[in-house]
Amino acid sequence: MPVVDYHFGPSLPEPLDARQPAYRMTARSALQRAFRAALDAAGAEGAVRRFCQLDGERLELGSGESLTLSEFERIWLVGAGKATPPMARAMVDLLGTRVVGGVVTTKDRHGVALPLDLWEARHPVPDVRGMAAAAETLRLARSAAPSDLLICLLSGGASALWAAPDQGLSLGDLQRVTDGLLRAAAPIDELNAVRKHLSRIAGGRLARASGAGRMLTLAVSDVLGDKPDVIGSGPTVPDPTTFADALSVLECHDLEVPPSVVRHLQAGLSGGRSETPGPEDPLWERTSYVVVASLSDALSAAADALTASGFESRILSTGLTGEARAAGATIARQALAVKGDGPKHPIALLWGGETTVTVRGEGRGGRNQEMALAAALELEGSAGVLIGCFATDGTDGPTDAAGGYADGGSVVRARAGGVDPHWALDQNDSYAFLTAAGDLVCTGPTGTNVNDVAIALCF
Repeated sequence: MPVVDYHFGPSLPEPLDARQPAYRMTARSALQRAFRAALDAAGAEGAVRRFCQLDGERLELGSGESLTLSEFERIWLVGAGKATPPMARAMVDLLGTRVVGGVVTTKDRHGVALPLDLWEARHPVPDVRGMAAAAETLRLARSAAPSDLLICLLSGGASALWAAPDQGLSLGDLQRVTDGLLRAAAPIDELNAVRKHLSRIAGGRLARASGAGRMLTLAVSDVLGDKPDVIGSGPTVPDPTTFADALSVLECHDLEVPPSVVRHLQAGLSGGRSETPGPEDPLWERTSYVVVASLSDALSAAADALTASGFESRILSTGLTGEARAAGATIARQALAVKGDGPKHPIALLWGGETTVTVRGEGRGGRNQEMALAAALELEGSAGVLIGCFATDGTDGPTDAAGGYADGGSVVRARAGGVDPHWALDQNDSYAFLTAAGDLVCTGPTGTNVNDVAIALCF
């Protein structure tokens, strides 16, 4: 398995408490070690290799289930998501020539060399390439025979990368609805409830379309609670949401959407369109679904790395949500409170989850960068606290950054670089702030996607 070189930016000279000689590494390099450990533990390719083992003709899964491969005439692979190409590489390496073909769709710059059809497309707002990739995926699934095994690989981003507008809808309709809900900071389960009811592939419809006699789904979860129907909009699992739910989401956020979208959802509500397959559908008798990596894997590994570096590690939450700026300020205040208690040794506080950003300005940034900016304002002038906020997929919002750092000197450094932090927060321009402060984290694609990790070091 190739070694991924993550670049977290420079380790600024910020020594830990000199009274603790065992802690010679800088605070920033300690954070970098923790982030690397999180990525290694939740890496999509490694997770698939650990979870799937081949014993002769039996594919043994970590869930305790096994499949006898000799029972299938052909094996096909399909998948979508930012971490799906390395998952596909692991499966091809494991199964070899048993895999006769497949279609994998990922975000721009997230592809790897594969002996399969690889599509790159836009995320988070879909484009025509994602629509073509989804059409090709559905074509392959429909062509599978009852004697075939179809393996579906999912990771975060699949909802946008598989753009399959339902009958009577256009790609432009999906783009407008997706962009509107993202700008309104709609939670992912609400966003996906709408997308599932505008799609020919989401909400269990890929499983319904498949002609294969057996379907296995392996997922890397970027959803709090690892809900299968929300991960990638649940193309291969029962959908508990309805057309009524989708309409309710649009009404709740008071979105202006194309009339065609309203007509489509209302037709579904009145029975004029088929509802997504629910739990009672007999098609689920031939499907299996397992999560191979999630946020808890990343947080546990990060905590272990910090413990090995001499910190007392405390995982405070795996459900960090809400506005990014509010979450960043709260994290900073909690860290300052712990530091104020006068700990006898360094303490690491860890959170995981996925916040949202309500777009108010014209700047650039992402939820992790905005958390770091808000944390920096709270930490201004303080000492002994360093915070890092990081997207595990390596891309935070529509930028090339993964997140950012914040410490007591971030605001001073940013102002010296010509960026006022309050203006940056008002304009959602956390990217400019972190760049000026020297606090931007840029890793490039990481090969996984399990939500976000935030760590505060108190020393």
